[in-house]
Amino acid sequence: MAKKVRGFGKKIFYTVIFLIACSVIAYYFKDRFNKPVFILYKEFGIYIPVNYQIHGIDVSRHQQNISWDAVKQMKVNNVAVGFAFIKATEGTDLIDEQFKINMRNALAVQIPRGAYHFFSGNKSGKLQAANFVENVYLKKGDLPPVLDVEQANGASVTDLQQRVADWLKLVEKRYKVKPIIYSNISFYNKFLAGKFDDYPLWVAHYLERNKPRILRNWTFWQHNETGHVNGIKANVDFNVFNGDSTAFNNLLIK
Repeated sequence: MAKKVRGFGKKIFYTVIFLIACSVIAYYFKDRFNKPVFILYKEFGIYIPVNYQIHGIDVSRHQQNISWDAVKQMKVNNVAVGFAFIKATEGTDLIDEQFKINMRNALAVQIPRGAYHFFSGNKSGKLQAANFVENVYLKKGDLPPVLDVEQANGASVTDLQQRVADWLKLVEKRYKVKPIIYSNISFYNKFLAGKFDDYPLWVAHYLERNKPRILRNWTFWQHNETGHVNGIKANVDFNVFNGDSTAFNNLLIK
């Protein structure tokens, strides 16, 4: 009986070792199997991670006059423009000169649209929020408002965080939806991490062939800034949504 018990104990021991080894191997190789597949799309002029379902762009006055009909019609294999973030305001008083026409024409061709504010780190978050809400009307089916914060403009971490918090609070109160934060990885880690991690993140990380190298969850990834789209003369930023169509629709303003 003692030998049988010892034999049974060895089996358990080796089974546990085997399971641990399998777990270690799976953890080591998980990123290799989950890596996005980047394919060069000559029509768009860039490599695109094609195992994301929903692709989109963001635009401002720098793209000048946009033919949104041509944007809507462009589709290569399964890649098309499925959403557009449009610059609305900047600082306490600036309004993007193309904002209203871009919002109107994107809606006309039924491209889901969103509006973003370019944040000035050295100015009042409350006054910047006022600039945004006074000029931006969002409706059912639009993307949540976005705060583009990527420059401190000399502000300390504490002051910047307070101003960002002021903007987010007032904008969320106005539109009844949690705003999205846009930033690049280094800026987010230095100025925002740990303070705003419960907000949806739109992260900029170019020339990365895996995924954004950031520890927290992200919702959108701006992976390239030199794309080409029919109907737009200038280069344009390309983004992907981190989820399927159901998750995307759930994100939209209700």
